[in-house]
Amino acid sequence: MSLAVLKSRALNGMDAPQVTVEVHLANGLPAFTIVGLPETEVKESKDRVRAALQNARFEFPAKRITVNLAPADLPKESGRFDLPIALGILAASGQIPADALAQYEFAGELSLSGELRPIRGALAMTFAICKSTADGHTEPAFILPRANADEAALVTDAAIYPADSLLQVCAHFAAVDEENKLQRHRPQAAMQRRTYPDFSEVKGQLQAKRALEVAAAGNHSVLMVGPPGTGKSMLAARFPGILPSMTDQEALESAAVQSLTSGFSIDKWKSRPFRAPHHTASAVALVGGGGTPRPGEISLAHQGVLFLDELPEFDRRVLEVLREPLESGHITISRAARQADFPARFQLIAAMNPCPCGYFGHSNGKCRCTPDIIARYQDKISGPLLDRIDLQIQVAALPHEDLLKQASGESSTVVAQRVEAAFERQQRRQGKVNNLLSTTEIDTYCRPDGNADQLLKNAMSKFNWSARAYHRVLKVARTIADLAGADHISSAHVAEAIQYRRALREH
Repeated sequence: MSLAVLKSRALNGMDAPQVTVEVHLANGLPAFTIVGLPETEVKESKDRVRAALQNARFEFPAKRITVNLAPADLPKESGRFDLPIALGILAASGQIPADALAQYEFAGELSLSGELRPIRGALAMTFAICKSTADGHTEPAFILPRANADEAALVTDAAIYPADSLLQVCAHFAAVDEENKLQRHRPQAAMQRRTYPDFSEVKGQLQAKRALEVAAAGNHSVLMVGPPGTGKSMLAARFPGILPSMTDQEALESAAVQSLTSGFSIDKWKSRPFRAPHHTASAVALVGGGGTPRPGEISLAHQGVLFLDELPEFDRRVLEVLREPLESGHITISRAARQADFPARFQLIAAMNPCPCGYFGHSNGKCRCTPDIIARYQDKISGPLLDRIDLQIQVAALPHEDLLKQASGESSTVVAQRVEAAFERQQRRQGKVNNLLSTTEIDTYCRPDGNADQLLKNAMSKFNWSARAYHRVLKVARTIADLAGADHISSAHVAEAIQYRRALREH
């Protein structure tokens, strides 16, 4: 047989379209050609495949070898096509049986010795394989490197067959008994929830802790404003520890994004991601991009927390790219040749100083910043972006006597129990967290009583809020009521929500 056909997968954002790998051997001067819009990594597979076959003691055919990766208009990148190309050459030259190849899909990068190296995007590829065989007539089977087996096996509907080397894969197809065949990989038991630093380690800052509890219960974004050393970064680092437990679907979505950058490992299963990019990060690093679109920090924080410390130090144009994802929960990267969609349902926690020197409003009186300098510094955070941040709180410096005391606040476990109860209350009532309520759903589920409604209208008039700010305050008030176990939003709930939106001067 001079022609072999195998199946593999490419990556296009979160999608993994099927790629048909066709290998043809013809008479003529020896040559090795790969067609089908291959990028540099794929073109280099010629050398890896040749060395791997020779070092595995197979014969490399002295013929004209043509490899076609179809569809031809889909760009192909990375070394994941090494394994199917090598198997195609062996099948086309009659060195391994070709009958059973159609039952599997293949992906894996080969070392020169024939060992299989891990690839990125294994989880997204497994999702796509299951989707394409959703008719139930055939069970999706996937042969890939052993290092990717745990993440791929999280998709329980797929049959995952891990291998360590090209020889093992070839032995699987040549074996006449089950002993020498590849064994189906079984998913590991669910990992325990990751441990995070504890809230009890933060001294004082009861108002900030309360605001973060409200944010965790309703999936609200937070901006903390205060002098240096007041505990803003400590609070942010402990925030994931009070978030509701991840569902299996949320964990799979988060793991699939991490898999695209080879950043997922099984010990992170069901752990909320916590991303804290430096303030020198570019817009592409934050939202994703590149010639071959890759997810950025907001997508890697999907179903988790994105912490932006020293918020005004970020380039203003970089911060502005957060506006759409904060509303929509996804990001679309458009390039001339392709378009890729990535999920970006993250919870924003930001921190900043009140002025360039950091001590405006501090009791030590060190601040020498003029009102104009302070205004310019705070104006680095645009009004539209600030409008999308639900809770804006002051984190004041602690008195010396409080700093000398032992930390004795509530533990993260105690706070997390209240958050979980409020979260479950929202799920029973509306099937989603309060922050995701639409305008129509706000009218249905966030209706304040008479006194609370009048208080909210007065605050909107006094602070000149936009309609978006009004709705966000209502959703925060709904979350406060849920934490209190109340069915209706009272004036006390609205008053607390209003206090969480006055950290910076009004825009």
